[in-house]
Amino acid sequence: MSAPHAIVGQIPALRRYARALTGDAWAADDLVQDTLERACHKWSLWTPGTDLRAWLFTLMHNLHASQVRRTAVQTMDIDALGTEPAALPATLDGPLDLQRCLLLLPEDQRAVLLLAALEDLSYAEIGRVLGVPVGTVMSRLSRARERLRRLMDGSPPERSEAGPIGRPALRRLK
Repeated sequence: MSAPHAIVGQIPALRRYARALTGDAWAADDLVQDTLERACHKWSLWTPGTDLRAWLFTLMHNLHASQVRRTAVQTMDIDALGTEPAALPATLDGPLDLQRCLLLLPEDQRAVLLLAALEDLSYAEIGRVLGVPVGTVMSRLSRARERLRRLMDGSPPERSEAGPIGRPALRRLK
């Protein structure tokens, strides 16, 4: 199978993952386009016989992480450092819908959960895509499932998820 045909067969999975990752159809389409563009430019780096899908997901994950970091740096406002994050509009009295709850998960947990549940990748494959050990994958997946369950139930966040005075706790970045 030629390179273009092999990549074309992966587009539905890429679109599904991008849509769940970004929560926005336009942003997902842009992310898929950027991923395909990067795959074409870096095609010589893919080793035939290895998992093309995992390689493409790795490209997508890295692109998305770079975009999130870039956006965070561009929109950082020094005056807003001590304030709480903006809450979602209270349009629902009960629990939130799944897509909105997924978007409330931390990025690292959401990526692991989506790759496991949506794309049915093994822990080892997820570890390769995200560049983390299998134990980290299992830990993030467990925390993501528990947090998603609480969000879907409409439960308040646990004390460990918020710092003093309701501020978000500091998270360790890689």
